[in-house]
Amino acid sequence: MKLTFHGAAKTVTGSCFLLQIDKLKILIDCGLFQGSEEVESRNWLPFGFPPNKIDYVILTHAHLDHCGLIPRLVREGFAGEILCTEPTRDLARLILTDSAQLHEEEAAVLSKKERRRGGEAVRPLYEIEDVLVSLDRFADPVPLNKTIDLARGVKLQFRDAGHVLGAVFVQLRVTEGRKRPKRLLFSGDLGNTDKLLTPDPAEPDPADIVVIESTYGDRQHRSMRDSIAELRQAILLTFARGGNVLIPSFALERSQELLAVLFQLYKRKELPGCQIFLDSPLAISTTKVFRRYSEHLKSEEAQTLAHSPNPFDFPALRFARTPEESKAINALASHAIIIAGSGMCTGGRILHHLKHQLWRSECSVVFVGYQADGTLGDRGGAHREDLRRGGRRARPGLDDQRLLGARRSAGASALARPRAEARKDLLSPRGDAQLARVQARDPNKTRAHRAHRRLERDHRTVGALARPYSCRWLDCLSLLSASSSIWRTRSLLKFRDIPISTSVRG
Repeated sequence: MKLTFHGAAKTVTGSCFLLQIDKLKILIDCGLFQGSEEVESRNWLPFGFPPNKIDYVILTHAHLDHCGLIPRLVREGFAGEILCTEPTRDLARLILTDSAQLHEEEAAVLSKKERRRGGEAVRPLYEIEDVLVSLDRFADPVPLNKTIDLARGVKLQFRDAGHVLGAVFVQLRVTEGRKRPKRLLFSGDLGNTDKLLTPDPAEPDPADIVVIESTYGDRQHRSMRDSIAELRQAILLTFARGGNVLIPSFALERSQELLAVLFQLYKRKELPGCQIFLDSPLAISTTKVFRRYSEHLKSEEAQTLAHSPNPFDFPALRFARTPEESKAINALASHAIIIAGSGMCTGGRILHHLKHQLWRSECSVVFVGYQADGTLGDRGGAHREDLRRGGRRARPGLDDQRLLGARRSAGASALARPRAEARKDLLSPRGDAQLARVQARDPNKTRAHRAHRRLERDHRTVGALARPYSCRWLDCLSLLSASSSIWRTRSLLKFRDIPISTSVRG
């Protein structure tokens, strides 16, 4: 058995792990790299494996950094099955179609520029036709907690990850010959234990090898209650100044959770006179999927959605589907809360609103999601340079107090908080598990890494194989404070100064 990391190594995005068991080859996720130009250029590099040799893609959830390269994988020869839950299948259809449209539009703009210089047309990373073909590769959905056989000696089970609708962590039980069965766990993305819509992460079974995400693993932020209070204060202060609140938000999960938060404030009459706009066709379509699969949400939320008003249908909420409806929002001078994509300000309608609102010092921008290095959200949130709009500079009149979540060191504010407790629950029961931390920035810059140095004697170096860009340093097990009470492993995996992809042999 061999496990190789082909993405999300020393980067947060691009999750893609290859598990080889004899002749069986399984990909856990096949995600898009997002962030700086250097990071996104990796989407064009050859896969570190022949796509036509892959038997299964196990998809943990429908976020683009976990599913966004599936159309390219299929176009280049993948003919196996894609396994996921039913909500993930429907959400992936929306997310991938929208992604293909954006790639086609970007390629059209670049092609126009190239032709003016006498160059050739630019081909998009993938097209809508590629998405349609890839959708045929989705197998029958896999229910939560049901064990299925992938091959002789290989069993799969999904458990609720509590992250987004349909998200799972993956449990595999592998028996090779007469060897003792090995239990592998891939976390995907883990949710918090106090989210409004999705259930808490399920309890995992003991595992021998754990691959765990750690995007916010070394941080301890405020509680959900405190985050909601901060958001409420930001909104009321902005309204008192006579301005509007702009919230760049991801279409999947973050937008729906925002609506749930705002619905709570609306019910308590804490947002007098406000109008709330969900200005994202993709987020609107995604919200419909949330309603369709409400049984996958927390039981109290499922009951709430069966009646009106509810978080997705109340008098203050407006859906802006068309470009005309989106542009009309700019006529409102005050008391508007505008939720628009994209969450990192890399495209979408939020750019239109920033252009029209940033110059007004009475307005606020609230970041509620992860901002990848090099993105406009990262640069604007950090206040390190002026935000660019259509080749021109739009100099914001916002000070640091009005631009919440702006500290680069914090990464995000309000609803974007660490999942430390979920990670602790996932890992603490195991006394001899091998653990690999993925989906993190440079670990040399984290508090968790500094704590790891005290545990140097417990680490061992492993070999490397096959992927020229993946990582130079893949750290292991990073939890919020790395306190000794939660470090109960005898064999932590540590990947140090590796110029090519990392592999784990079992």
